[in-house]
Amino acid sequence: MDRARKAIGTLLVFCFLPLFAEQVEVNADNFFADESKFMGEFSGKVKITKGKDVLMADKVIIYFDAKKNPTKYVASGNAKFRVFIKNKTYDGSGSELVYEPAPNLYTINGNGFLHEIESDKKVYGEKITVNQNSGTYNVNSGKKEPVKFIFQVEDKK
Repeated sequence: MDRARKAIGTLLVFCFLPLFAEQVEVNADNFFADESKFMGEFSGKVKITKGKDVLMADKVIIYFDAKKNPTKYVASGNAKFRVFIKNKTYDGSGSELVYEPAPNLYTINGNGFLHEIESDKKVYGEKITVNQNSGTYNVNSGKKEPVKFIFQVEDKK
């Protein structure tokens, strides 16, 4: 029965979404759509794949515009991702992950972590924002913890 629900969730999202230049695949245990609110909610072992990018969480809500194009993805509960931005690989996690496709904006809210794999740079903060279009990063600390940035330095002797 679980496989049937996952298959139905995957099938329904493709009925709800228009055709894209790059295919988006969503797998989840449960799926709910409200066309009047332009949203689809996936829950239970959610995995969203678009090209090489992957988003995993316990729950993901996808918001759409009138043409049924996704405008925002909001992931919560064990939210993690791996994305490829400007030939670099990033792993991230947080209490809530938000991706807005139009401005190419990634936001990690609550207990945020971002790791650039190639350079082994790591950033921790309460809110981490990455603007893919401008190549800018903004990290804010919480009231209890400072922003933490970890990177490697080569000693030249």
